[in-house]
Amino acid sequence: MKSSGENPGKELYRQLRGLTFEQLWRVEAPRFDQASPQERITRVSVIRALSVVGVESGTPAQRECVRPWLRRLLHDPAEKVRRYAMAALAKIGAGEGDETEMLALLRTTTSEREQKSLGRTLVKIGGTATLQELAAATGAGGLLQPAEQKLKANVARAENPSAIRLPATLTNFGDLRIHLRGRRGLQKIVAEEVGEYIRKHGKFRLAGMGDGLVVLTPVAPFSLADLYSLRCFGTVGFVLGTVSASAGIGSLDAMAAAITSPRTRRILAALTDGSIRYRLQFVSPGFPKDAVQQLALRAYARCPEILNDSTRAPWTISIQPARREHTVELSPNLFPDPRLAYRLQDMPASSHPPLAACLARLGGRVENDVVWDPFCGSGLELVERALLGGVRHIFGSDLNPEAVTIAERNFAAAKVAGVEAQFTRCAFHEFGKIKGLGPDTATLILTNPPMGRRIRIPDLRGLIKEFINAAATVLKPGGRLVFANPFRMDNPHSHLKLHFREKVDMGGFDCAVEKYVKLAR
Repeated sequence: MKSSGENPGKELYRQLRGLTFEQLWRVEAPRFDQASPQERITRVSVIRALSVVGVESGTPAQRECVRPWLRRLLHDPAEKVRRYAMAALAKIGAGEGDETEMLALLRTTTSEREQKSLGRTLVKIGGTATLQELAAATGAGGLLQPAEQKLKANVARAENPSAIRLPATLTNFGDLRIHLRGRRGLQKIVAEEVGEYIRKHGKFRLAGMGDGLVVLTPVAPFSLADLYSLRCFGTVGFVLGTVSASAGIGSLDAMAAAITSPRTRRILAALTDGSIRYRLQFVSPGFPKDAVQQLALRAYARCPEILNDSTRAPWTISIQPARREHTVELSPNLFPDPRLAYRLQDMPASSHPPLAACLARLGGRVENDVVWDPFCGSGLELVERALLGGVRHIFGSDLNPEAVTIAERNFAAAKVAGVEAQFTRCAFHEFGKIKGLGPDTATLILTNPPMGRRIRIPDLRGLIKEFINAAATVLKPGGRLVFANPFRMDNPHSHLKLHFREKVDMGGFDCAVEKYVKLAR
């Protein structure tokens, strides 16, 4: 394999990235080992490619095979090879002995560049030994102050794993505000679901709405499990504080004070098992690139027990934009989302789960509902409607056989009792092939049709019109059609009356969520 172009190293790396892990490990690594010292320098990209491909497509056993080879390269005569090896070890993840080897190298190297590389790598993979070593060192490239928090997070992650306490009750909440965030345009549906919950259980007061936002205030002790019994929102955030939108970098101290306030500490202590770690992010524009590090260090100086950690942190603290005041919000990182335990598999073009829940809620709960999704994808809309109750029969169809299989598995995993479910591979206009479905049979058609974004559809408007005609045929009089429509269509069918229309952000483009009711003939 020969490199070409103005930058041979980059060109070689691009070629190597196209190889499989086995090709890199069985062919390119031995070739690198057997090369002359000069050629090894020109082919040092092999080390980087092995680590990247190993992470992307290699198995844990394969990565474990590479680790001793990389550790041996830490002692290579060429500093460049050593630096590539330490970066690769950080990429594939630390193994037993890696930290010890690098600390030994840190004690002996006289190269300032290598010291800096070792410092950066040890911050990523190091633990208690590195923390002690760097605290006493004087030549680790000036990384000690920001490194301390990262290393403490590494230790906490390994020795005191974290988890969110969903059922734990928060009793001392004061004037806390809770932000339920989701797609712009869906906030009315989210608020309707919240209102229904409040009528049944209390615990919260609906305090306001904005674009893609519903604001709650607690009025009684509550848990995260209470909030996650709601299905239509995307993320939940506890508002820790607000800062002036015009203050810019000057607001960092106020943000740090909000992150480390007594109330924040109470919330984190009540709802976290294990070490308290958070991932910091700026959703707000207008802050410098190093604002995350600056803010994390200021918060750490105020409260060293709360650690910023970008790796598997149980919480996210985000700076959310607003016109006058940005909000500092604390959100749980729950993977998987407890509301989506049924979601065994997904399709690339499947609905965003909160959108599916909103469509189902917009369809309404009618006893003995017969529901059809003609573009069922992974089946989210059908599951969400079934979970609302009152469904007698589910029909899911899709032209993609993989989608039909996945939707069937997901629906079975939802374990909704008393609902007959039938999934069929066919186009929507071939509904006659679906046993039990025909003219005037369905009481609800619920779907998120293709938008032509991932797979080009030559005549998308024609497809939507044809779908609406099919829906008008299959629905019983009084039946409902709920779907996301990429086109503005006034009076698309003489037998369908519009009951709801709202423009919704579909993830970079707008679309109308609509509800129609079929008129009696």
